[in-house]
Amino acid sequence: MKFTLLLVLIASLSGCSVIPGSYIPLEADAEDFDIEEQVNIYAITPSLIAEYRSQPEPKPQLNEELELEIRGYDYEVNRGDILNITVWDHPELTIPAGSDRSPSEAGNWVHSDGTIFYPYVGEVEVAGLRVTEIRAILREKLAEYIESPQVDVTVASFRSKRVYLTGEVKKPGTQPITNVPLTLLEAVSNAGGLTEIADWTSVTLTRNGETTRYSLRELYRQGDTRENVLLRPNDIIHIASNDAAKVFVLGEVNKPTSLNIGRSDITLAEALADSGGFNQAIANANGVFVIRKAPEESGKVAEVFQLYARNATALVLADQFQLQPRDIVYVTAAPVARWNRLIAQILPTAQAVYFVTLSENEITNSN
Repeated sequence: MKFTLLLVLIASLSGCSVIPGSYIPLEADAEDFDIEEQVNIYAITPSLIAEYRSQPEPKPQLNEELELEIRGYDYEVNRGDILNITVWDHPELTIPAGSDRSPSEAGNWVHSDGTIFYPYVGEVEVAGLRVTEIRAILREKLAEYIESPQVDVTVASFRSKRVYLTGEVKKPGTQPITNVPLTLLEAVSNAGGLTEIADWTSVTLTRNGETTRYSLRELYRQGDTRENVLLRPNDIIHIASNDAAKVFVLGEVNKPTSLNIGRSDITLAEALADSGGFNQAIANANGVFVIRKAPEESGKVAEVFQLYARNATALVLADQFQLQPRDIVYVTAAPVARWNRLIAQILPTAQAVYFVTLSENEITNSN
């Protein structure tokens, strides 16, 4: 009996804090909120899911410009590179690489003035030339001393050009530009791939002071090679973390949380499950809302999707409804009849989330 009385006493003392907290308190000016002017409202139904699915699936896109660049690619020698020059049948003109010297140590270094020194020929300007052009110059000059010289020129060490990888890759640092074309996808692979917290949709390439954003997600999942590019000397590639690519689960769930969107999508069902599911004691099954920033051209503040989750069929729809970065999932305890005023309270928070995201992107692009 004492234990029962104690439970009744605790319940009476905590009632003031538990019951008011089961819904968002409504401000006086919420009654003046015109929801039709501010938001687009949709019910999550089979027809809505079918409408999204009816949109044509993206097909793999061939980047013809990239293919042409790769076909016409030829490395140009520059200061700091080391050349390996061979004149056949004339070993006195070829410095062999012995067991104690690598080809780069035995080669001809391109000096800071862009020249190399070669016997009989003297100084030769090679900076900015292809190996085929250097070979032709040496053959012509050696022909004065050797009959029909056979000359071969290769790059023993590529030291003059590089690209920089920063951010969420497993091995950030520099990578050399060589005689093999280096693309964005190959550079990321050479760096060990992306980390677990990388944002696959936010890969920025800074070139000559201009920044362009690419999406490896579109490249990997849909084969859109337009998201790939041939890298050039001094390019800076930065892979952002997925701190901004989040969805937020709030309200009457067992564990309000934020979830990162990685390489794969997150559905509404997954977001609810990862947040511990509904609070069965006070959650309103018809009060599951997804609040999303509306397209700029719509003139609206947000788009609101409502799920009627009273039966298992609704959970199937939730598993087919894909969330987007910065979506807010809100489960309310308030009756559905009050959801108009409820959304009026949530929208300022939603707008703040979108504003913070926009500011972060502007700061990233400016850097």
